[in-house]
Amino acid sequence: MATYNEIKGQLRFLGNPERAEHSKYFFKTGKGQYAEGDKFFGCTVPETRIIAKENKNASLAELEKLLEDEMHECRLCALVILTEQFKKANEEKRGEIIDFYLAHTHRINNWDLVDTSCYKILGEWLKDKNRDILYSLADSDLLWNQRIAVVSTIAFIKQDDFKEILHFSEKFLTHKHDLMHKACGWMLREVGQRDELTLTDFLDKHAHKMPRTMLRYSLEKLSAMQRAYYMNYKLIV
Repeated sequence: MATYNEIKGQLRFLGNPERAEHSKYFFKTGKGQYAEGDKFFGCTVPETRIIAKENKNASLAELEKLLEDEMHECRLCALVILTEQFKKANEEKRGEIIDFYLAHTHRINNWDLVDTSCYKILGEWLKDKNRDILYSLADSDLLWNQRIAVVSTIAFIKQDDFKEILHFSEKFLTHKHDLMHKACGWMLREVGQRDELTLTDFLDKHAHKMPRTMLRYSLEKLSAMQRAYYMNYKLIV
């Protein structure tokens, strides 16, 4: 079974300094930015996924070490492994993975880490269970917990279950961070793909006060006429 040091070594070997510099810019690692201080080897996502596949049986103890690592790709690799383990696990093992995931959300600390893992683990787990934990995450002061709450709802949206995302989208209308505007808009767009009337009902109530990024994301799959209507609606109401 692969160890933390072995997995990290494989990721380091595939690193590219030029790509690492680009990643620092792309993922906003500068002073005062949302990923301040994050570090990169410069692996591509496909390369990281290959390493994850090769080490898919790593223990939770080794995955914890990867999640605590300062290198972004180590955390990403751990989360890819975790999603694959969750997919194939029985109910008891899934419960163990959920507890582990929730105990480490502070290390799921960039949007790609959230989006790679949350709906495949937490969202899937909660499809037929009490969802209080999702509301607790949404109420957290931690940006990444809030994004986990929102993006996890993909699992419910695919079942035409829109309760949580409509609640969270309304809750975060006044959120200060663009990452939450994008997440809510993305989920609302997915709602519209399943049930356009539910989306337009939400827009009729809230388009005039939605952050512009959230609104634009939510409208992407509507007709040109509908997009123009809601964008102008925001301007004139």
